[in-house]
Amino acid sequence: MDSTTERYTSFKAFYPYYLSEHEDVTCRRLHFIGTTLIVVLFIYVAMTQNWLWLLATPLIGYGFAWVGHFFFEKNKPATFSYPLWSLMGDWKMWYEILIGRISIRS
Repeated sequence: MDSTTERYTSFKAFYPYYLSEHEDVTCRRLHFIGTTLIVVLFIYVAMTQNWLWLLATPLIGYGFAWVGHFFFEKNKPATFSYPLWSLMGDWKMWYEILIGRISIRS
């Protein structure tokens, strides 16, 4: 099943598809970097109360991921078809990379 043939009805069904769209290690690395920078940005904003920095969230969050998809994975980001589940998938993949369940090593 993929995003072009059938709509997913649960995140549990969607997540394996999401992972299949992130097989390239450089793409996964870029996702991990971008999501980690979002965490750092949120901590910075919370500590400084400089709310204007939140405007950088989409650029950081999507910028790294989309470079990974367009230049390394060579596919269209799932965000275009599944925005909420893709966001959830990104955070789940980030966590699974963090705990070593998913590798970002060549």
